[in-house]
Parts: sequence; structure tokens; C-alpha cells
Amino acid sequence: MYPFLRLPWQTWRHRGDPPLGPLGEHASRHVCWPWDLDFWMELNNGRTLTILDLGRVPMANRMGLTRALARRGWSMTVAGASVRYRRRVRAFDRIEMRSRGVGWDARFIYVEQAMWVRGECTSHALMRMAVAGPGGIVPPAEVMGEIGADPDSPPLPDWVAAWVAAEAVRPWPPMAAG
Repeated sequence: MYPFLRLPWQTWRHRGDPPLGPLGEHASRHVCWPWDLDFWMELNNGRTLTILDLGRVPMANRMGLTRALARRGWSMTVAGASVRYRRRVRAFDRIEMRSRGVGWDARFIYVEQAMWVRGECTSHALMRMAVAGPGGIVPPAEVMGEIGADPDSPPLPDWVAAWVAAEAVRPWPPMAAG
């Protein structure tokens, strides 16, 4: 189930934080509750993706992106993700999440997120975000212009560019007959 109470809490909690640019870092704190656990009594991998939303939405608010989406009738969606899970997160662990934009290309905005518990990184995600409008995907340069940012992205880090290149040759539809 989606964390409908936690998302408004995070939005309210960060309402007075200073504005961020598109490459700024947003830090937030969360708790791993018993209902976030899987059969092995650790943070469920799917729930990790849901909790990552709790970092991206306030970050988007701080960038002015949420207002721009509402103003233009756009929406934002996850168009891809790559996640590394490295350490277990247990019930009642306190999580520090760091979320930041790393750049964009002609179609997507790339966001890096990491969860930390007791000073150790437990997981790291690269999210490919798309802004969608009535005509389909809105070019990120247009989105950046709408929030008052430079429409030109800095160069993507090598590891992000390599993932983008790998995604470009990944077959679609998957497991196609033939």
C-alpha cells in the first residue's frame, strides 16, 4: 500500500526548507516500520522503491517542479530504475535518504538516491524520470526553463551515461518471441 500518510508528512516537514536547483541535494529521514518488512524481516525491496518517492516528492517541491507541473498540467513518472541493495534495513531502523538530480538528456531527468542507516549506505538507486504532458514526454530542457533553470544539462557522470547507453540497446518488448 502506498504511504499516503507519510508523503504529506514529508511534504509538510520540508515545506520551509530552502529552494534547490535541479542538481541540489535533498536529505530526509524515515523509519522502517513493521509494515515495510518482508518475510525475512527486512525492508521489502519493492517498499524501498516506494520509500524513495518520499525523498523525490519534497525534492521536487523544493525545486519548484511540483508547481510547474500543476501550472502546465504535466505529471511526472518513473521511466526506469537501477537499484543496488547492499545492507539490510530492519524494523525501526532510522533511515537517512539523500536525493539529488544528476542531469538530463533529450527525454529524461536522472535522479540519484541513497539510503543510509547508522552511517552505512544500504541501497543506492538511479531513477530515470519523465515529465509527461498531453502530447507525450516533455523535453527536460523545457521543464528546466519552466522552473527557471539552465536548459542545458551538465555532462552526465560516466556511470549514468553507461546506464543510459545500456538501456538504449535493451530489447523492448522483453522476452519477445522470435
